[in-house]
Amino acid sequence: MTTSTPGQPELPGTPRSVALLGTGPMGAPIARNVLKHGVPLTLWNRTPEKARSIDGGTFAASPAGAARDIVLTVLPDLPQLEALLHGDDGLLHGWKTAGIDHPVLVIHGTVSPVAVAQFAEDCQRNWGVAVVDAPLSGGTIGAEEGRLSTMVGGPREAVERVKPVFELYSSTVIHFGETGAGSTVKACNQIVVAATVTALAEAMALAAAAGLDLEKVQAVLAGGLANSEVLAQKGRRWIDQDFKDGGSAKNQLKDLRFIAEVAAHSGLRLPLAACLQNSFENMVAAGDGDLDHTGIYRTIRT
Repeated sequence: MTTSTPGQPELPGTPRSVALLGTGPMGAPIARNVLKHGVPLTLWNRTPEKARSIDGGTFAASPAGAARDIVLTVLPDLPQLEALLHGDDGLLHGWKTAGIDHPVLVIHGTVSPVAVAQFAEDCQRNWGVAVVDAPLSGGTIGAEEGRLSTMVGGPREAVERVKPVFELYSSTVIHFGETGAGSTVKACNQIVVAATVTALAEAMALAAAAGLDLEKVQAVLAGGLANSEVLAQKGRRWIDQDFKDGGSAKNQLKDLRFIAEVAAHSGLRLPLAACLQNSFENMVAAGDGDLDHTGIYRTIRT
């Protein structure tokens, strides 16, 4: 496999030793954006074919084989990441074998702010690994177009090392503080996303019950204060009644549970977030957990 795309210059200051683990719906377009800028990238995925299919990358057969100075991970949660650390095929063994003493491990998935702060402390103390939590907003469209919003937490020196990489697929990169801060900002983001999705689903359910044309209703909403990125990206789902794939309801529920955890840790009561959590618990309990979160419409109309 080649390691760069012809005609695309490498950006100054971009690290040369980068890997990405998890080439799913978000990881794959992130990888393509990194490679597009001429940055060599090693790829690993639990399903090898998904990593092999990304042109320009170098395939690694194990996490150990993908151990680089900077390792980006795009995985669902911390347990999936922790499973890749240990053993002969794990990242820790790979870093040791490669003589990499101070790697940076980036967590792009949405994880518990409380848990990731403890995880980072353990990694630094036990193995000298700097953990940067950098959750993303913008969805698969934002990932494809290289305009993600990246919320960053971690030691400043480590963040400065990885920021040039983030800028290859992000339009906004902001460092908020130590590890866990990025995930706390993502929790704030997810309150707004879940609330907007649910509000639009309720509006569409009301319009449908009244026999209104949903396309026309959305045109009015888009022309006023009710407009949003959620409406722009996902409005057709309610019109077409197509809730397959996308950002799943079970992941939305996971995020809402993290929100409840960090709120309790901060001594806050968040009534709207609690209501949203209850709504998505009902959706998942009804068997719709794998649908896009816009499918909350089905729960509302039941």
